Amino acid sequence: MTTVSRTESLREGRYSEVNGLRMYYEVHGSGAPLVLLHGALMTIEGFGPLLPALAEGRQVIAVELQGHGRTADIDRPFSYEQMADDVAELLRQLRIGNADVLGYSLGGGVALQIGIRYPELVRKLVIISAAFSVDGSYPEVLEAEEAMAPESLEDTEWFEVYRRVAPDPSAWPRLIEKVKQLDARFRGWPEGVVDAIRAPALVVIGDSDIVLPEHAVRMFRLLGGGVPGDLTGLPHSQLAVLPGTTHITMMERAAWLAPMVAEFLDAPVAERG
Repeated sequence: MTTVSRTESLREGRYSEVNGLRMYYEVHGSGAPLVLLHGALMTIEGFGPLLPALAEGRQVIAVELQGHGRTADIDRPFSYEQMADDVAELLRQLRIGNADVLGYSLGGGVALQIGIRYPELVRKLVIISAAFSVDGSYPEVLEAEEAMAPESLEDTEWFEVYRRVAPDPSAWPRLIEKVKQLDARFRGWPEGVVDAIRAPALVVIGDSDIVLPEHAVRMFRLLGGGVPGDLTGLPHSQLAVLPGTTHITMMERAAWLAPMVAEFLDAPVAERG
């Protein structure tokens, strides 16, 4: 397993030419590589204290996906598959042949696609607040997103950070429209495709998330979980439901998430039963 050299483990960001993108990424810490993939409209800053907490014990490669933050948009639609291809190409350029991948929301869908399309690249997956099918979220959430307008989000931290760091801050409305189009087109992936993922996975949602609790359990079962562990032994995948936690406040739970994720990633890789 090859990691980025310590001379590259700097706070300042870097750019790489990836599939037509000038993709922005940062490297924090040292050790086994962990890729962080943010949610829709977010930047790396959105991970807050979770990023430095995870970087205490591993080398975190935090990426900004197409059209987000410092990675300027290009003339192609958003898709989970294409974003997975972009991340895989970045890892190839960094000569990282195997890594853990943590994705939140939009990034969780991208992480699932990396597990599906590039199984050789993925050691373990952490899927936070993401669904693999269109029926995995509350219908009213999708209705609210359809009505989402750029000006309605201009008092959010997402917009403030985007306006400060984006190469073209005027592209904010286009970013929102592309995210809306991505979700409008999304029909999900067959259960058999998710079931075929071999990497151990930690599935995390909030108890008041946009992802339905029963959907998270369904994903957990497809990824190898859902057994009477006292009789069979623990499965190689895990499920966590954080109390009193919404989709947006998930990133405020670093004190819970960081040790939970670290313990999951530090454990030996178990074969799927």
